[in-house]
Amino acid sequence: MTTPLKNSRAERSPAIDLPEVSMHLVRPTEPVTARVASSRICTRSTKCAGFVRHVEIDVSGTPLEGAFRAGQSFGVIPPGEDERGRPHKVRLYSIASPTGGERGDGRILATTVKRTVDEHWETGKLFLGVASNYLCDLQEGDEVQLSGPNGKRFLLPERPEEHDYVFFATGTGIAPFRGMIMELLEKKVDSRIVLVMGSPYRTDLLYDDLFTRLAREHENFTYLTAISREAEQPHGRGVYVQQRLATHREEIVPLLMTDRGLIYVCGVAGMELGIFQELARQLAPAMREPYLACDAETLAQVDTWDRRMIHRDIKPTRRVFLEVY
Repeated sequence: MTTPLKNSRAERSPAIDLPEVSMHLVRPTEPVTARVASSRICTRSTKCAGFVRHVEIDVSGTPLEGAFRAGQSFGVIPPGEDERGRPHKVRLYSIASPTGGERGDGRILATTVKRTVDEHWETGKLFLGVASNYLCDLQEGDEVQLSGPNGKRFLLPERPEEHDYVFFATGTGIAPFRGMIMELLEKKVDSRIVLVMGSPYRTDLLYDDLFTRLAREHENFTYLTAISREAEQPHGRGVYVQQRLATHREEIVPLLMTDRGLIYVCGVAGMELGIFQELARQLAPAMREPYLACDAETLAQVDTWDRRMIHRDIKPTRRVFLEVY
């Protein structure tokens, strides 16, 4: 049985100052009308396992104009009714734009949408995600009902130049990091930035051309990929995002050795466990505690950790930002 952590360095870790943000300026019950500015495939290849689009929306003249920050989300209200005859509920989508939007004037926000196409396991019938397919079907000029902004925790710090960053993303979890990284590089902050982007196949990488170009143009930005279902290692296995902490230790660990380091994790629920396990393996205690707190007994059983232990026995600190779904 583990004992509660007391007076650890991690618990004493100072809060990261986050900016004040606007929230819920537009309620889902009274959405505003915006228009689609553009929509395009954002996977590395059109021949990929999933269908993911980068959708840009013009919010000019609405309360959302200039009111959102990178890392926040907005609501989409699909038209029509559900199977019970009630209006569809709002769905939240991460903003994939910098705080100034796609053009710097706060008028165009973007998001990253994957079509949900699945099969009901009980009936074998096709299941199509209501909001995702609605958004992906929209064409330039089409109207869409929005609400928001939402979120005040998953943000860049108030003084971003005082920190270094390690971003871990899988799938559409890349959306907030696209905006954050573009913003950091546009501001020319004196920070080191590492992005680890995970996908099942190389063809599924999102915004790959953009991040490859940014890494080429900015010496302080490192772009790493982790392809889980293609043989990337000598033993013929794929690589998951957490493994980059080991394979690229010399690029990532130095960023976490000072008080400047921050870790952001976004993507499918479950990915955070592997990252925490690898942090425990790769970092010495003095380096690990600013990000992850666990007692000696828990640490000795790192290979058997499960998600139920997170926040109970395994405690990420204020320097770790999580958004999983």
